[in-house]
Amino acid sequence: MLASAMLPRLMTRCSPRTPLVRPAPLALCRYYSSGAHFTKFTKTHEWVHYNEGTVTVGITDFAQKHLGDVVFVELPETEVTVEANEAVGSVESVKAASDIYAPASGMMVEANEELENNPGLINKSPTTEAWIFKLKVDSAEELKDLMDAKEYESFCSTSD
Repeated sequence: MLASAMLPRLMTRCSPRTPLVRPAPLALCRYYSSGAHFTKFTKTHEWVHYNEGTVTVGITDFAQKHLGDVVFVELPETEVTVEANEAVGSVESVKAASDIYAPASGMMVEANEELENNPGLINKSPTTEAWIFKLKVDSAEELKDLMDAKEYESFCSTSD
């Protein structure tokens, strides 16, 4: 089922006060925008969830399907300043390797260390448990040109 077709059904089930009945993609579930938090997507296939000055970043389901079985994740260093579009880590699979980019400038505050011992988690849960890093952004304005869910779906359909 296409993401845009799933979105209305997921949005009725997902709100800040209502827990999920069953796991749903974080990027779709939290697509609603209230100003304090929103989810966007990059052209390099990262999902970016903004929440009160900090973004959580991971690779999209589209990306993990194209990579295949993930065997290694190079996590970014924490407590370092990064620039927008800077390569901060990588994901390697049996088929290819792909850099992971910072969606905005800021301070790297956390990396998902669980991925060091369990890189395959990206294949199982790319938009929830397998987030890669958290970044305290200098300005949310840097995220304004990223794609929303509908734009990303269209982008993927032309990339395939």
